[in-house]
Amino acid sequence: MKKLTVSALLFLGSLSSVAYADCAFENTQEVKMISGSFPAWKAVTQAMAECGNVSSTLDAEFRTKVGAALAAKPSLYHVSGVANGTFVPLLNNGLIRPLDDLVAKYGQQLNANQFIQVDGKVMAIAMMINTQHLMYRQDILDQVGAQVPTTWQEVLTVAEKIQQAGIVQYPLGGTYKTGWNLAMEFINMYMGFGTSLFDGNQPNVNNEAGINTLKLMKQLTEYMDPEYLISDSTFVQKQLQQGTIAMANLWATRATAMDNKEESQVVGKVYMAAAPKSIPDGHPASTMWWDGITIATNITDQEAENAFKVALEGLDEQMVQANTDAAIWLIKGYKPTRLSNGAIENAVNRTPSYPLTANVGLIHTALGKNISDYLTGQKTAEETLKAVEEDYLSTAKESGLL
Repeated sequence: MKKLTVSALLFLGSLSSVAYADCAFENTQEVKMISGSFPAWKAVTQAMAECGNVSSTLDAEFRTKVGAALAAKPSLYHVSGVANGTFVPLLNNGLIRPLDDLVAKYGQQLNANQFIQVDGKVMAIAMMINTQHLMYRQDILDQVGAQVPTTWQEVLTVAEKIQQAGIVQYPLGGTYKTGWNLAMEFINMYMGFGTSLFDGNQPNVNNEAGINTLKLMKQLTEYMDPEYLISDSTFVQKQLQQGTIAMANLWATRATAMDNKEESQVVGKVYMAAAPKSIPDGHPASTMWWDGITIATNITDQEAENAFKVALEGLDEQMVQANTDAAIWLIKGYKPTRLSNGAIENAVNRTPSYPLTANVGLIHTALGKNISDYLTGQKTAEETLKAVEEDYLSTAKESGLL
């Protein structure tokens, strides 16, 4: 394993008075970028586009496509967005290049806490932090006389009150879509019990904490839309916006959508708090993530230099001022807002980072493949977790981890 040092910490600066500006130079070379499709990436790519000759692919499923795209010779993209989960495979396969020379030449505007370093080399530039935290309707909690829940057991209690009152269609929403999303929910809650996913490189989920996690997930689904196994972040976002649910543990990058007057029916009604805990004395049952940019290996040095310059135009202070609510920015000029409260509470309450190791990716996949069998009653908790560990061991041996 390479030694990974992530120094992307929360940067709470003062808001600049500089107005949103055009690109500082006219770009005459084609720059192609691929990233996720949430509001922060839309803001960054729009700022980059002002330089000219920039085309951006914003894809909700980009994590499944970016590896093959950057492995092409030449790479299909010059710039790639990354997060904790997508960074490591690109790094391990040599698909992204060190940025130290480019940072020294053009990166004076960057904060030191934006540098994602591996073995002392800057391999990515972080632009924001992200995390799943509780979004809730304060007006509905007031109607049932409930306080903001701080544990998942309290969430269940509040959900029962809301259901009995019949205020909304479903008390809860959850990103329980079979696959990556469902596995992410398990990992958040499991780590919230204070237990490690591994013993060395051996899987460590078929245990009391794993069983309790599955049981908790099943209890929560009783207050969700019965179609929860197709429920991803966009599905839950729309549920909140349309007023059909009262609470959800959702990504911070979706917070700004709650106050979007063009698509939300609950503007000003959704508040943010730390993710609920799995146990009262634990940390919020979530993980901290960062998103940022990388430059492809399989392009010329001249293309890389030009692409880096254009990318920095999307990560400047003017972009932040124009899009303050779109993310918890690490870029100079960011000032927190009401919509960032949940992410900040997660950060200050010891929420761990999502682990950046190859074995986590393998067990994440195994969890996403098997958990639905328990939720739908096809397997017991023990049988499900045994299958997870067997799938992990098989792929770990194939990949050379074991």
